[in-house]
Amino acid sequence: MSKKVVIRADASLQMGTGHIMRCLTLAKELKEQGAVIEFICREHEGNLIERIEQQGFTTHVLPISQSTVIEDGLYGSQWLGANQQEDATLCLPILEKIKPDWLIVDHYSLDQTWQSVLAECFSKLMVIDDLANRKHQCDVLLDQTYGRKDSDYAGLVPKCSQLLLGSEYALLRPEFAEWREFSLQRRIKPSFKKLLITMGGVDADNVTGELLDALKACSLPKELEINIVMGATAPHLKNVQQQAKLLPYKTNVLVDVSNMAEIMANADLAIGAAGATTWERCCLGLPTIQIVIAINQRLIAELIDNVGAALCLGIEQLDQLCNYISKVKNKREQLTVCSSKIVDGTGTIQVVRYLE
Repeated sequence: MSKKVVIRADASLQMGTGHIMRCLTLAKELKEQGAVIEFICREHEGNLIERIEQQGFTTHVLPISQSTVIEDGLYGSQWLGANQQEDATLCLPILEKIKPDWLIVDHYSLDQTWQSVLAECFSKLMVIDDLANRKHQCDVLLDQTYGRKDSDYAGLVPKCSQLLLGSEYALLRPEFAEWREFSLQRRIKPSFKKLLITMGGVDADNVTGELLDALKACSLPKELEINIVMGATAPHLKNVQQQAKLLPYKTNVLVDVSNMAEIMANADLAIGAAGATTWERCCLGLPTIQIVIAINQRLIAELIDNVGAALCLGIEQLDQLCNYISKVKNKREQLTVCSSKIVDGTGTIQVVRYLE
């Protein structure tokens, strides 16, 4: 594969890091196949531009608009940092110079309004979405939501668009497939020695801190080790680090880890946000209590709960955390079997094959 690919995606304290992280996973696999990848990102507070560049990808930086942002009714439209026309105008000269074979867009704030302005600047367009709530003019649409159907995008994409729908296309790093067998094997004889807490790279509302407070009321094994994974841009990182020191269990706060699959594979139970890391935990069969921390996560959490692959706990129910931990301990075998059937870790490879 010798193609030029441009990815338009953002990270910020408001939207989190998930869009960039899954795009980085895809970018690395495309690069392995010989493609040249460049990113276009806006310099929001909490952006991951430096991280993208450290991974070896050229990044074109868009400034925050100084004018009043015109919201267009899209979910998360305020996260763009401009209106769609302004964003497209800034992207236009970048794309005209590169002339990419593929433009990949992963952004809740962009739809066919933005895409139509730039239509002459690329050969093909892939949209990554998980909302099915707006129209796109794309050649390929990827939605890794479990149970997603073609009918969910009826009237939202051209009839000729290729739809890659369902969790079998989840964009996971290769390490998750590599750790899958080890993780599933060690769960045949379950134990409860390691608890993983991961509420996303940003956790702007400090749900992690609330969880640590709730854990104080639980009767947990004295030898329990708690690993908390956070991003370096998380605004409440220092507070969580202080809380961790006061817990009666060995508690580690891990920042910007590069071995997430290994950490998950060795965990016995997880408390995690119902976002993109859902598919990582499923791939490894990790018994999980899912917390919905954003509106767009509700569907995923309900679907996973309904098939017995995780337990869903609302933020307003954190006083029930101890009971849910007991429930998970009694259902670990079922949770592992059901969740591991949802994702096998090969989604990124399958997506790249379509792009080839």
